[in-house]
Amino acid sequence: MAKPSGPGGNGNSQPENRAENDHRDDELERRRQQLEATLATRRQTAREGEKSTRSNGVTGYGQALKLSSEFIAGIAVGVGLGWIIDRMAGTSPWGLIVFLLLGFGAGVLNVLRSAGMVTEAGIRSPDKTSDEPEKK
Repeated sequence: MAKPSGPGGNGNSQPENRAENDHRDDELERRRQQLEATLATRRQTAREGEKSTRSNGVTGYGQALKLSSEFIAGIAVGVGLGWIIDRMAGTSPWGLIVFLLLGFGAGVLNVLRSAGMVTEAGIRSPDKTSDEPEKK
């Protein structure tokens, strides 16, 4: 049985094999450094992504609370006005029903404005490409 000899233990300790092994080591070292650099940039990007996700989550909760409170406020004002008008005019329950529907519409409009989907009052024609509403 042959005993291992040489630095690699494969029995090949000739100068050309050492040069080939050195070339492989250099190539492996270059690839390892490239991998470490890539991993460092990805880790940094992941950390930044986690920070922005955490802040967006808090901002999202705040935005949801704002939108829901504006919607509920619109309905509550409509119901309150309808109830007052019914008490004064004696038209129960018609004032309450009409102003409940108006409050619902106002709440939806407030939510759309807060979300940035509706910016100004006006009618837009479908063929116009600009964002300016038509004025009458």
